Amino acid sequence: MADFSVQAKPQSVKWTIRSPRQSDLERLADIYLAVRRETFVWVDPASFRHEDFKAHTQGEHLWLAEAPNGEAAGFMTLWAPDDFIHMLYVSTFWQGQGIGAALLAALPDWPHKKYRLKCLVKNDRANAFYRSKGFIVTGSGTSTEGDYAEMSFYPSV
Repeated sequence: MADFSVQAKPQSVKWTIRSPRQSDLERLADIYLAVRRETFVWVDPASFRHEDFKAHTQGEHLWLAEAPNGEAAGFMTLWAPDDFIHMLYVSTFWQGQGIGAALLAALPDWPHKKYRLKCLVKNDRANAFYRSKGFIVTGSGTSTEGDYAEMSFYPSV
């Protein structure tokens, strides 16, 4: 018998933004790996590894976005010495539900402080999201995943 059930996304979700527990880190590594492979289709998916998460988050402040059902749905990291948002990743199922905005709102003194990030040029959805939150392109460069735009958020005075 075929299963025709559909998992519906909630229309309005109240996110819990918190520091992850040790037990959350495996799920966050899963999200990091899956979203990179799904999003960066121009990069060889074999170049992304599960252990990248631990290596790429060393020394960074980490926030977890938790759905009402307790599921880890996304995360953000900040390299605090430079107010640099290093990563913001949301599980594919939860994208478009407000997690990114909730994570940004968790930043210290947001939106009254300047923040920076790099966003791959080919990542149209992420570029549109950051622009919608007030980030502007302030530079550019190239990484192993491709060209990126350096983006900055300047608080309004």
